[in-house]
Amino acid sequence: MNRARPAQPIDDPYFRDIIREMEALPPKDSGGLKRREFIKLAGATGAGLVLAFSIVPAARPASAATSDAEAALNAYIRIAPTGEITLYNKAPEIGQGIKTSFPMILAEHLDANWADVRVEQAPINPAVYGRQSAGGSRSTPTGWEPLRRAGATARAMLIAAAAKQWSVPESECSAQNSTVAHAASGRHASYGELADAAAKMPVPDDKSVYIKPRSEYRLIGTRVMGVDTPKIVTGQPLYGIDQVRPGMLYATYTKCPATGGRVAKANLDEIKKLPGVKDVFVVEGNGRPSELMPGVAIVANSTWAALRAKRALNIAWDESAACKDSWTSFVQQAKVIAAKEPASILKHGGDVDAAFADGGKVIEAFYAYPYLSHTDMEPQNCTAQWKGDSIEIWAPTQAPDRALDQIAQLMGIDKSKVLIHQTRAGGGFGRRLSNDYMCEVAAITRRVGVPVKLQWTREDDFAHDFYRPGGFHQMKGAVDRNGRLSAWSDHIITVSADGKQANASADMDVNAFPASVLANYQLGQSLIHSNMPTGPWRAPRSNAIAWVIQSFLHELSSAAGRDHLEFLLEAMGEPRWLAPKDDGALNTGRAAAVITLAAEKAGWGRPMPKGRALGLAFYFSHSGHFAEVADVSVDANRRVTVHKITVAADIGPVINMNGAETQAQGAVMDGLSTMLGLEITMENGRVQQQNYPDYPILRMAKATQVEPYFIQSDFPPTGMGEPALPPVAPAVCNAIFTATGHRIRQLPLMRENFTV
Repeated sequence: MNRARPAQPIDDPYFRDIIREMEALPPKDSGGLKRREFIKLAGATGAGLVLAFSIVPAARPASAATSDAEAALNAYIRIAPTGEITLYNKAPEIGQGIKTSFPMILAEHLDANWADVRVEQAPINPAVYGRQSAGGSRSTPTGWEPLRRAGATARAMLIAAAAKQWSVPESECSAQNSTVAHAASGRHASYGELADAAAKMPVPDDKSVYIKPRSEYRLIGTRVMGVDTPKIVTGQPLYGIDQVRPGMLYATYTKCPATGGRVAKANLDEIKKLPGVKDVFVVEGNGRPSELMPGVAIVANSTWAALRAKRALNIAWDESAACKDSWTSFVQQAKVIAAKEPASILKHGGDVDAAFADGGKVIEAFYAYPYLSHTDMEPQNCTAQWKGDSIEIWAPTQAPDRALDQIAQLMGIDKSKVLIHQTRAGGGFGRRLSNDYMCEVAAITRRVGVPVKLQWTREDDFAHDFYRPGGFHQMKGAVDRNGRLSAWSDHIITVSADGKQANASADMDVNAFPASVLANYQLGQSLIHSNMPTGPWRAPRSNAIAWVIQSFLHELSSAAGRDHLEFLLEAMGEPRWLAPKDDGALNTGRAAAVITLAAEKAGWGRPMPKGRALGLAFYFSHSGHFAEVADVSVDANRRVTVHKITVAADIGPVINMNGAETQAQGAVMDGLSTMLGLEITMENGRVQQQNYPDYPILRMAKATQVEPYFIQSDFPPTGMGEPALPPVAPAVCNAIFTATGHRIRQLPLMRENFTV
């Protein structure tokens, strides 16, 4: 069984020496490192082979300029004389499985025995590791090529060492299961036996090493248990909420229910007298919702004492500058705006008006979707200790590198004085890209002077999230006399922040399908002012936009009397890239393949009983091509049952089949739960949903069967955490229309008087 040791980077002499040597390497602009260059660091450890290499972000084409931070040697592998193979994982593990799939890529191309691989969590040090964050399903695309080459480079050095010892050509040696063999002589040696000798071999040229094709994979694509799974199921302290430090106290932090409110007065003297309370005080904050807003801190000798005191707080808030947002008002404004021309045109092509007047069928519709909360399973928490001129933090964050600067600025210290330990996060979905809970505990521990664990309540999580913003679309589309898609107009009405779309979900990709395949297309936009904090939510943009686009496409195919599978495939046209493929573009051939596969596996076209139907949707997001078919029935009381959702995906080669299937199932269930019953509403700047009774996450008894299928293509792999979610809602809603004739144009479903 493969097990990752508890990460102890600060106490690891190997680690300290390697970091010291990596920090001493020359900067890129002085003739130093180049992209994916490999450096031996054997001298740092004095034993075994240590190979440092760069994991460069793949968010832009390889020809783009690379910053010093991106070109840093930000990862390494170590093969010890014992045969143990270690990979330091620089990225946060938030449940996406990267701590398992990264070493799988390495082990495959190293030809290592998986049982020999161990994984350690690297500390937060952007000077050495470059960008350290998790989000956007970018970890696998970023790590794929450098990890393959790192494994292959280390394998080549081990083979070279064996060939030299045996005085035979390297070409006659082979590697498998952590062993190099020379078949002609029957000799073999383990990687551990060769590690010291391999460390003395020159690093081969990056382009000369042999990279396995997919046909030779032995590990990639198999089912591997997560390296942290044994610790998770046995309750070992992996998560932020598990952290305990000697002499630790426990804290809560209470902020104004309306963002921007300040403390006018509070019953601090009464709270100080409560059992277990050590201190209570007002924190003025720095006015940034993503960092430190004003509030009242309570410090106690237990979490229970702190929470009990929190309930007794009586705070008068100054709300003169607080958020006054109202969802009811937003809906009313959007309906008025929808009847007008867009405030701005974001994209225009062809002659939309002429296409609408061409004699085909024209459909108009108004779609609306709500704000959403992240609702991580692990509420926000953080542990910190102020040490007079430095601070040490244990945090389940998605963006620890960003936190270094935020904490340093807040505390008035150099960021070299900020030490962050990355813990496993109990869910992220974009919420933990904001580090407000880290800033709060930093401010608290500075006053208290001992280790403090800050624990948010579930109510805090709901009231102070960075929400997925709601939005509205006034749609107009046409099919010509032959039933072909001929024109498309989308007027998106979304909330704004400082005159721009609210953060990371309110805007829309101007080239989102079908814009990229349609001659007559227009995208307009109007904004509604908002002060509500917003942020990325699982599959930003796509999580809501996919429902609108794929539902409206079904409206048009239905109006034309066309089979929706045929209609979608026709719209895709000939196989081609719709933009340079280095930009993570949609490929219509890959799209058609997953659409066809999903339909085939779900039995598209088979007879269905009355009140039951199949719904199909496709979406491309985060470089992943996904199609889904929902098998749905609706009874006479408008009760919806989702019997099964069939998923077809092309994400390139699947690294860990266990992980990929789990991510597909989790994303589908998340999408289903969301579209059935979840919404965040606010009045006078206050979120009305305070806990799960107000935000009915789908319960296990209502869970549906999710059946994923993967096209194992030779394209570079993409992420899995996000792109399986967007097609869920339109697939289900299209099935509901086919079964009942009722078109769903607002979410969640309960707004249309459906139940589950």
